[in-house]
Amino acid sequence: MKILFIGDIVGNPGRTATTKFLEEHRHEYDFIVANGENAAGGKGLTFEIVDQLLASGVSAITTGNHVWDNKDIFGFIETTPQLIRPANYPAEVIGRGVTIVTSTDGQTKLGVINLAGQIFMNPYTNPFHALDTILPEIKAETPYILLDFHAEATSEKIAMGWHADGRVGAVIGTHTHVPTADARILPQGTAYITDVGMTGPYDSVIGTRIDLVLERFLTMMPTRFAVAKDNVKLCGAEIELDENTGLARSIVPLQHQY
Repeated sequence: MKILFIGDIVGNPGRTATTKFLEEHRHEYDFIVANGENAAGGKGLTFEIVDQLLASGVSAITTGNHVWDNKDIFGFIETTPQLIRPANYPAEVIGRGVTIVTSTDGQTKLGVINLAGQIFMNPYTNPFHALDTILPEIKAETPYILLDFHAEATSEKIAMGWHADGRVGAVIGTHTHVPTADARILPQGTAYITDVGMTGPYDSVIGTRIDLVLERFLTMMPTRFAVAKDNVKLCGAEIELDENTGLARSIVPLQHQY
């Protein structure tokens, strides 16, 4: 089974790169998972953007700490099962933290989990305990599981990789928008990378116009940020899972220039 994970989609440049790439390559993958929490102007999601991503071939959309930044999401997150928010929000929060999606031929299911870290992040509940609670329910339906761990601290992400090793097919780190060079298969068979990077403009400060970020740092005054435009890349990872065990055969980082 071959899965494409697309790193944090940032604004219109990231959306355009995603749709262009999938026009040519979507047939190469059994499932396509994308982090979309920055897809609407750099923060949040709209119904139209979610619809566009799903129509382009994305199977499931994960998010993170910016999931609520566009108020439109409150109107459709409950009715869009392919769209998930971190599972370690309190139980009463709307939406879902897990989705199980089916391949186009209807033969295979993939469980997708979204968790957020605690270090330098919002006060989420413990993601390690959350994973332990979630896994039995998913494994009752499918052995194929991918975790998007949306976290700031590399130490916490690495720890999650070891915690999940042998229990999920892949742990994919998101949030920092900077691709790391540590893609590997852990000893018990889980594919891991600390951060796949973003899909968006790399002549920027993690997707935002350089001049606006420098103004904020130099003056320490509030600045209205805007998405940059230049040097657009689609970044992510290709993961192959063994069809018998659900564990990883390979993980290969992907960067495609636009």
